[in-house]
Amino acid sequence: MDKKSVELLAPAGQWESLVAAIEAGADAVYLGGKAFNMRVHRTDFNFDDAQLKAAIEFAHARGVKLYVTLNNLISAEEIAPLEKYLAYLNEIQPDSILVQDLAVINLVRKLGIKIPMHASVMMNTHNFHTVELLKKFGITRVVVGRELTLTEVSLLKERTGIEVEYFMHGDMCFAESGQCIHSGVVFGQSGNRGRCMKPCRWTYKLIDEETGATLNDWSYKLALNDMCMFRNIPDLIQAGVVSFKIEGRMRPAEFVRRLVSTYRREIDSYLADPTGYAVDEAHWDNLYKNRVRDFTTTFAFGAPTIKDIGTTGEREPRIFSRAVVEPSFDDDAVKNIFAEERAIKSSGKPKLSARVATLESARAAIDSGADLIYVGGEVFKPLKPWTLAELKKAVELAHTAGKKIILATPRTSKDKDLAELAEIFSRAINFDGVLVGNLGALNLIKTLTDAPIYADVSFSLFNPVAAEFLQSLGAVQATASLELGFSQVRSVVENSPLPIEIIVHGATESMICDHDFAKLYLPDYDEFATPEKLNRHYALEDEAGEIHSLRVDQFKRWHIFFGKQLCLLPYVEKFLGAAALRIEAQNYSPEITAQVVKSYRAAIDDIPNSSFLIPNCRFGAGVYRFKQSKNSIQLSS
Repeated sequence: MDKKSVELLAPAGQWESLVAAIEAGADAVYLGGKAFNMRVHRTDFNFDDAQLKAAIEFAHARGVKLYVTLNNLISAEEIAPLEKYLAYLNEIQPDSILVQDLAVINLVRKLGIKIPMHASVMMNTHNFHTVELLKKFGITRVVVGRELTLTEVSLLKERTGIEVEYFMHGDMCFAESGQCIHSGVVFGQSGNRGRCMKPCRWTYKLIDEETGATLNDWSYKLALNDMCMFRNIPDLIQAGVVSFKIEGRMRPAEFVRRLVSTYRREIDSYLADPTGYAVDEAHWDNLYKNRVRDFTTTFAFGAPTIKDIGTTGEREPRIFSRAVVEPSFDDDAVKNIFAEERAIKSSGKPKLSARVATLESARAAIDSGADLIYVGGEVFKPLKPWTLAELKKAVELAHTAGKKIILATPRTSKDKDLAELAEIFSRAINFDGVLVGNLGALNLIKTLTDAPIYADVSFSLFNPVAAEFLQSLGAVQATASLELGFSQVRSVVENSPLPIEIIVHGATESMICDHDFAKLYLPDYDEFATPEKLNRHYALEDEAGEIHSLRVDQFKRWHIFFGKQLCLLPYVEKFLGAAALRIEAQNYSPEITAQVVKSYRAAIDDIPNSSFLIPNCRFGAGVYRFKQSKNSIQLSS
């Protein structure tokens, strides 16, 4: 245990911050170029090409490593500039690049780029099988999912041998990284592309979805406090964390200097004398008095509680946006975009798929004309997870009708979840394929079955190069991101070597999170005394009056839905060039499932009178009020 075994990693958004971080004792600095990174709101931050080269030389001359963040999602029109940027980085040789999009991994391999890659926290890495797969493609370090405890991090490190980077200080997301699309859909500015408008920093009230009664009044319910592991440095080191990451690329130089110097002294103090170490309370007092938000250790030692949420908003430094009314499916902007855009080129009629939550809904979807039915995966209370008998019956029903049945896996999987998934395949159920939610599930499934692999929307597919990578891993179909504007979806479908499915209808999640809403905000809830309270449906109401349904699944993850359900039925002819069109029917009864499936079946088959009406249902157009998801390099929009 010495200084070489621990890396203090500091942020730099401007040259002054780079200098401050290095002078204060950082072992490594991470920064971004003017494009392709997760901090692109301000044009006066980040480094142009000449500055990048100078920054690398400056850091290396002082024995400090420099990592370049290339960690946002890349749209198809950005691929050519990305290739040029990668070639330039290969010339100036940073010590690593931080990546999220599978297209970057693919291009690094195809272009012969000789730079180590680190997997961004946005890759949502939670399990052994994901790490093992990433290692095969040149990933030498992972920034693990922030929902992992230090015990889980330690086990992951021990099993895989991968370098682990862990956030030790700074701003934290409430949702699972990479699994929040609220900003991208509502504002056309994706948090996965460096443009988050922070809907987690809005005020909400918790209501009973059925009665509308207020259960917990207005507060900043999703405003997680800042991470601070200052008092837990020994825990990080003993867990096997290699790199201690400070968040804050948008912070001024003196802020960076103070944080780095404070953590530098404390880390060195522990390494110099682990048995005699004690927290320097004077340093802690200075850190605490100069905090921005209050502090939390998030999931490091277990699930956060109400004290970890800045519910009052008193210490919130900046509000990026306010809640807005989500566009209706017949909004003028939506209608105009679809009137102007040409349809996706078609080579045949798309399959109609439906994801359902019960055997009865599976039967309804089959009888109503769905070609492909997704079963399994997350199921929302009060419904119960699929039993083996129900899965077998669903297969029997589908095959009798000449339809396909696909087993869905959770979007997020810890090792325990994957172990349970593996059990299903020991029971010889004849699925026609598996819808995988993450790289770990994909990697595991390939060892368990020869069934075709379908990549779910949680892969955030933004471009054909990422689709090509998924195809190389064995996928036979992938799902387009819900953050892509129509022209971008069309580009992916028309240029992808892999068949692409598009979600066209249903309730869709804006965020997935591991925070327990019931424990945080539900009055008189007790997991032992009143577990039945989870069988009721709750929602968050925002200041624009949108009602965001809350659902909890069997893995105790909470799903926050958009205020309006997606409905593209009036525009379905524009999408007929896709390989498949999906209905998200997990929140539908069998009767509603049948009604919706019949409507889309008629529309695909060009049968008149394909309209329908669901009582008390508000339909929206999702991201399709925007021509495209705003990118990071100021291309035409």
